[in-house]
Amino acid sequence: MDSGNFAWSIAATALVLFMTPGVAFFYGGLVKAKSVVSMMMMSFGALGLISVLWILYGYNMSLGGGSLAFSGNPFTENFALAGYDSSTLVGATFGATFAIITVALISGAIADRAKFGSWLIFAGLWATLVYFPVAAWVWGDGWIFNLGDNIGLPAVIDYAGGTAVHINAGAAALALALVLGKRIGFQKGIQKPHNVPLTLLGASILWFGWFGFNAGAEGTFGLLGPENTGAGLIVVNTLGATAAAVLGWLIVEKLKDGKATSVGAASGAVAGLVAITPSCANLDPIWALVLGILAGALCALAIELKFKLGFDDSLDVVGIHMVGGLIGTLYLGFFAIGTGLVFSGDFGQLAVQAIAAFGVLVYSFVVAFIIGFVIEKTIGFRIKNEDELAGVDTVVHGEEGYALAD
Repeated sequence: MDSGNFAWSIAATALVLFMTPGVAFFYGGLVKAKSVVSMMMMSFGALGLISVLWILYGYNMSLGGGSLAFSGNPFTENFALAGYDSSTLVGATFGATFAIITVALISGAIADRAKFGSWLIFAGLWATLVYFPVAAWVWGDGWIFNLGDNIGLPAVIDYAGGTAVHINAGAAALALALVLGKRIGFQKGIQKPHNVPLTLLGASILWFGWFGFNAGAEGTFGLLGPENTGAGLIVVNTLGATAAAVLGWLIVEKLKDGKATSVGAASGAVAGLVAITPSCANLDPIWALVLGILAGALCALAIELKFKLGFDDSLDVVGIHMVGGLIGTLYLGFFAIGTGLVFSGDFGQLAVQAIAAFGVLVYSFVVAFIIGFVIEKTIGFRIKNEDELAGVDTVVHGEEGYALAD
């Protein structure tokens, strides 16, 4: 790796790491003031725990072991990243940042009502049993990576994590929302964000960091060919789809509720970022704009499903990340450059995209539900009702987000 690529690989790693505090700000602003410390600590707890697990064995698991392997061998001779060269170590650190933020995303579904210790136990088990193997399936020579070759169809496209990150996290979020149940008084309008500027700051950090998320691998490893020929397309699509999604969300919000809100703009931006993640390197810019509009509009509608279906996904992880990830992943079946149905007249790309997306969705949901259920029935996952009313911050962490002088 030349010095320019090496420098960019470190910068991209820092950008993606910064996204996890961005999630903490985004989520923290959306909850009530008595829960902001708890909400942000779930992201920072994931940052600490998943980093350690990734170094110990997660990276080796993510390398994969072929189409029939569950994951790579966690206990190779390079255990705890010992013996790898400098370039590999930076690449491994880049991969760690994806694992961290994927786990952190799940926490938004259980805002206001989860025990911190139980959350960390869930995070460690879910990362080990779900994220690390799924990363191997998608990027590390696993069954999704080899699916197209094995059945005579185009390769699955998931450049930066539509399946491995967003569908994966969204499905786990749905499972935990069902395990922990509804917040006290759950209904539409149960609470308003306590700090809108904090949410907008978080969304801005996420958009900023996402250029490392999407363009990091291309600029670092030249995955699309020599001279980083695909980096420009990735960058413009990351901008365009996200901007279009802001507009798509606001249009739906205005038509549905009569007002276009700043929280809607922030949520629309995140929905667009989610949708372009798997497809950033494989769409012409005009189709990236269309994807953004669709993702923003459809996710704005999808977040209402929790009220119709009766599950309490506190901060709309399912409606934004699972639905947005599905939209971006399946959209490639129609509009991927060269192989999408519109260009090739063939359903092969759509078929492999759907198999990968729903395979990860079902696996993540089932395992997350089992882990969450066992934790809830043993040590307990949800805090007591009286503690939820009093405020999870003081009960669980002994702190207040805002200590105002008399």
